[in-house]
Amino acid sequence: MPAGTPRHPRLLDRDAAVVVVIDVQEAYRSVLHEYERVARAVAVLVQGAAALGVPVLATEQYPKGLGHTAAEVAEHLPRGVAPIEKLSLSCCGTPLFVSTLARLRRRQVVLAGIETHACVSQTAHDLIAAGYAVHLPRDTTSSRRAEDAAIGWEKMLSAGVIPATVESALLELLRTAEAPEFKAVQCLIR
Repeated sequence: MPAGTPRHPRLLDRDAAVVVVIDVQEAYRSVLHEYERVARAVAVLVQGAAALGVPVLATEQYPKGLGHTAAEVAEHLPRGVAPIEKLSLSCCGTPLFVSTLARLRRRQVVLAGIETHACVSQTAHDLIAAGYAVHLPRDTTSSRRAEDAAIGWEKMLSAGVIPATVESALLELLRTAEAPEFKAVQCLIR
């Protein structure tokens, strides 16, 4: 398909997308179901977004108690991206997050983070209500209990979240093997 040809609106577009990393914090390391998998997947997503020029935002839920963003994710956040502190479970309950997202003027949001049934789900629902297309790579999210993650997924899918994986999201953003970033992205996902 030639560049500039309209694509289906459920496919990611690097000029319309932003990645939002929700609360991938140290306190969850010992209690989250499959934490290491989630942290690795989020790190790959962030690196891929950076390679493709897609903006990244990050949040931290009550960092005084839950610690800061995990080192394996934080080290890949683009220069100048400081996690936005929040107390609201939904990122949309934090005015700084809402205004920062609005300034980017992007209508597709790729969510990643913790916990699937809580902060991720509430953020996804609020973003959809605000008119955003929300994509969620399944490999970038989990909860302390697997059943909570499963019900969070069901609820978000029924609300209109577009399911993905890190690989499928990055390949949609890449669009073609002719893109100059192809090799960099390929190295991340292989």
